[in-house]
Amino acid sequence: MDPIELAHAADGNFVTHAGWAAARVPGMVVRDEPDLVLVDSGLACDTFNFVLRARLDRETATRRIAGALQHFRRAGRPFSWWVGPADLPADLGALLEARGLEPSESELAMAAGLAGLPEEPPPAGLEIRRVRTPAELADFARVNAANWSPPDEDVLRFHERTAPVTLSPGAPQWFYVGYLEGAPVAAAELTVGGGVAGLYGISTLAGFRRRGFGSALTRRPLLDARAAGLGTAVLQASADGAPVYRRLGFATFGGIVEYKPASGP
Repeated sequence: MDPIELAHAADGNFVTHAGWAAARVPGMVVRDEPDLVLVDSGLACDTFNFVLRARLDRETATRRIAGALQHFRRAGRPFSWWVGPADLPADLGALLEARGLEPSESELAMAAGLAGLPEEPPPAGLEIRRVRTPAELADFARVNAANWSPPDEDVLRFHERTAPVTLSPGAPQWFYVGYLEGAPVAAAELTVGGGVAGLYGISTLAGFRRRGFGSALTRRPLLDARAAGLGTAVLQASADGAPVYRRLGFATFGGIVEYKPASGP
């Protein structure tokens, strides 16, 4: 794929990651329209409330931006607006800043072909399981929640509420947990959507980092995706995390900026 094709595929994947489960859970709202996607989990947590995949024309951009912002203001919930290389108009970031949003984080959009990904055993003692049960999904959620201090309880709530659909046969989100002596220490999510495999939420508990667990939790989902017939993987990486993914064959094809309200929702 060329960079533009990758950007569109990555957006399609992110929409699945952000909205597939929410669209199937009572009390959560997904508005998936041709020019804009809005996801409202009903939780007071911008980790699960998004505006994304903007394909706005110049005549309607201002009105559509205002409508999305008004939704979250009325709901009283925080959110983030993700702007990637395929989003339109080209000056979307400036339009968002004019409406009171500000850049929060910048990440690299990266992609890799899966054909040449080598198989390697996980580090000694690490057992990697694809999540199949509510208890394993709760382990996944606990590892991810620990990315915040104190751990974010909304991460636990989201996965508990969406478990009936994400654990259903054919769900496009595959969750993985790495166990060391029976205790969950690392986690990852792979989403199938947009014709590609997307990696999200790769996490290792603080006391277990720099032992190769994160790389193992990256490699295993990608190998499963390849076995399922997928040829390309995408992910979002910080500048610090990018070298880990480059060693696995990932290359940058664009940038992503996360915007949030300057002061409250």
